[in-house]
Amino acid sequence: MVPTLLTSKELPDLTYHFSRDHFDQSWQAPLSILLGLGRAAGADFIEFFLERVNYISCLAEQDTITSLSPRLSTGAGIRVFRGKEDCYVSTNDISFTGLKTALEKALSILELTCISSNAYIPEINLEMMRDYAKAKDKELWLGNCSSMADMGDVLLSANARLEKKASHAQSRRVMYFRDWQEILVAASDGVFARDIRLTQSVGYSLLCSDGEHRTSVGKRFGNTSDPYFLQEWDYEAAAEEVAESAGKMLYADYVESGNYPIIMANQFGGVIFHEACGHLLETTQIEHKTTPFIEKKGEKIAHESLTAWDEGLSNQEFGTLDMDDEGMPTQCTLLIENGILRNFLADRTGSVRTGHPRTGSGRRQSYAYAAASRMRNTYIAPGEYSIDDLFASVDKGIYCKQMGGGSVGPTGEFNFSVSEAYMIEGGKVTKPLKGATLIGTAKDIMKEISMCSQDLGLAPGFCGSISGSIYVTVGQPHLKVDKITVGGR
Repeated sequence: MVPTLLTSKELPDLTYHFSRDHFDQSWQAPLSILLGLGRAAGADFIEFFLERVNYISCLAEQDTITSLSPRLSTGAGIRVFRGKEDCYVSTNDISFTGLKTALEKALSILELTCISSNAYIPEINLEMMRDYAKAKDKELWLGNCSSMADMGDVLLSANARLEKKASHAQSRRVMYFRDWQEILVAASDGVFARDIRLTQSVGYSLLCSDGEHRTSVGKRFGNTSDPYFLQEWDYEAAAEEVAESAGKMLYADYVESGNYPIIMANQFGGVIFHEACGHLLETTQIEHKTTPFIEKKGEKIAHESLTAWDEGLSNQEFGTLDMDDEGMPTQCTLLIENGILRNFLADRTGSVRTGHPRTGSGRRQSYAYAAASRMRNTYIAPGEYSIDDLFASVDKGIYCKQMGGGSVGPTGEFNFSVSEAYMIEGGKVTKPLKGATLIGTAKDIMKEISMCSQDLGLAPGFCGSISGSIYVTVGQPHLKVDKITVGGR
């Protein structure tokens, strides 16, 4: 038993028998002592983030499994605040001694010194563990996922199906990964919470060529929380969709550069809002003064037809969480309401430094990164129009059915390629187009989105930022942009 009043000279003799193979209540005592040690040294706030990961990826190229890559990792990150200053130290040694060493290093960076050998260590009263893994029956997820043999069988069957459906296929690839993560968060404000997460994704990549004609089409599917996701994936329907897109785009004409009205498809079309606007609503951008919306809360920043949300609640979507990486329960955050900016996304640091309330948005790639304000499931809300209404409003424009890659500047300047596009003439979709690139800035395009349809669709994505690469959802209904610059030939 740990004595109620503990002095620092007793620390070297402490022995803890906490669980090594999972995080449970046995971690409460050692972490509460370490948190007390940090507070006694003068830190205003201390947080421990412990993580265990079991990851595997599998790649099928043509009719062969060419890569099978497992990865196991365990570690912890310690964040210490002194006023508005903070530092972060990570370690893969999660023994009591290893965590104590990492904590002492973090304290020293902020010029804080551990208390003398006879000083008392204050007790940090952690809450009873909020165990989302146990409450939501997540303990069996990993064991119910596909075996390595099943992964290979599914991917090879999927690639064989794509070969039957696609014409002029030069390269066929199917890639799957499974990312299982157990986390534990303990902090000096009493937070003590555990969760298990399971994220999976599978996707096609198809390259077709016929003489001088070439096209590349991809499609990705993602899921959280369902261990049977891969077994239940409808790869036949996915193969047909990808092959059909490639067939249409292989002989498409190049688009002519100019300013056009466009209709953007739902689902992954939301990547532009995510990249060009969503990042500008994270408090990280406010801290660095790199967002044009820094003083715009409560003001109109978009067309009145646009309402946007960020949340971690949608069932099995890629960015869904029960709690963020700081132990805060997830929630639904209204970003923009009828064109009016309502909220920013804030983690603990962002809240401390900007004054905006936390939104359950503290996220990180792994224990090697400090949490930062990041998006979860981010989308433009459905509107009042039908898809037919949108197309009927365009005399000559472009239908952007599938977005490709792109880049975004620090203040919202963007360019995104369109991997599947079509001409709109007289309100009707006509010939396929290739080579289109959408060019603009967030503050301008937001005012040009004048019509939103009712068919909200979501799609999985990957987001890279200051706290690493994380899983997110992007989305929107079909929407009309009244005017945007389109690069082409």
